[in-house]
Amino acid sequence: MNKTPMSKETQLLHAGRESDAHFGAVNTPVYHASTILYPTLAAFRGTAEQRFGYGRAGTPTSQSLEQALCVLENAAETVLLPSGVAAVNLCFMNVCEAGDHVLIVDTAYQPTYNFCEHVLKKFNIDVEYYAPRQSIESLEAQIKPNTKLIFAESPGSLTFEFQDIPALAKLAKKHDVYLAVDNTYAAGHLFKPLDHGADFSVQSGTKYIGGHADCLLGLVATNEKHAKQLRRTHKLFGQCIGPDDAFLALRGLRSLATRLRHHEDSALDIANWINGLSFIIKVLHPALESHPDYELWKRDFSGSNGLFGFIMPSISDDKLSNMLDNMQLLGMGFSFGGYESLMIPAEPKRVVNPWNEPGQLMRLHVGLESVEDIKEDLARGFERAGFKI
Repeated sequence: MNKTPMSKETQLLHAGRESDAHFGAVNTPVYHASTILYPTLAAFRGTAEQRFGYGRAGTPTSQSLEQALCVLENAAETVLLPSGVAAVNLCFMNVCEAGDHVLIVDTAYQPTYNFCEHVLKKFNIDVEYYAPRQSIESLEAQIKPNTKLIFAESPGSLTFEFQDIPALAKLAKKHDVYLAVDNTYAAGHLFKPLDHGADFSVQSGTKYIGGHADCLLGLVATNEKHAKQLRRTHKLFGQCIGPDDAFLALRGLRSLATRLRHHEDSALDIANWINGLSFIIKVLHPALESHPDYELWKRDFSGSNGLFGFIMPSISDDKLSNMLDNMQLLGMGFSFGGYESLMIPAEPKRVVNPWNEPGQLMRLHVGLESVEDIKEDLARGFERAGFKI
């Protein structure tokens, strides 16, 4: 029987569910399992089929999440890791070996840079950086005969530069190079790198997929071509996630589309409000036409989320402390994607294009609280910093 096509929102609600296999339970239960028994010698030796063999290699809970994430990312295979950093690291180790050369966008998540500098280089892998807005022609000039991987992050998690992923994919294929994209901002829902020619999509599922600031998760998704190698590497590294985190991620996945719409609407409202304040220097939100990459975002992404930046005049540490330490709703935390609003002062570290914008850069994650309550909290904070609203 032909199945009726479903929207991606509906797919997220049902992907990975096997209620018949779990006595009718709507949600896949939490399976705490290490040892799994084999019913026969043939199953033990692998000559008879058995779905699960050892807890580290998968349980019904983790497999349910993998299947759902494949639907989310339009992937042939997805592997789960205990954090977003672990996912980034596995992506590198899956394709790189001694003597290789890799190109990393210099706006990447700081732990990505740290891994490249302190681990890849130790294993004689040549690490080189490129700027997110440099031309494809200049990036092509950086490709060497031993280049193995281009690692992109779109947008940059502090300064929100977007990259032309289809153009990068075309360049990578021309030179037989892998392309991996940190897709945490889009959460696999607003943008799907594999559909645009990337080989790997990497996420910190801790953020929007988890959605409640209570689980740690990383994932690497890939296409059919790289599926077996990715699964093999994942198994060799012995990486796995706990069943409770898998369950929490599945729970978060079901409401992902709805939450993202709320985050987007609230963040746009607040971004426009901040943009209208006389002392604000700049707002870094891709859905504002003033953003340098607005057209690129509009072309490739189906929406935005709750994360954006803004630049206000530089102030003393005492004033900045008075502003941030006394916030009622907006906490200081490095994460984003949860139901709670967060704000941190950002200090971008660049290799190719140093951050030289005047003023104090702030990164704001707008949660699910009332927009008016968040504005009130921000307004009182700006006043404590010495700005007039």
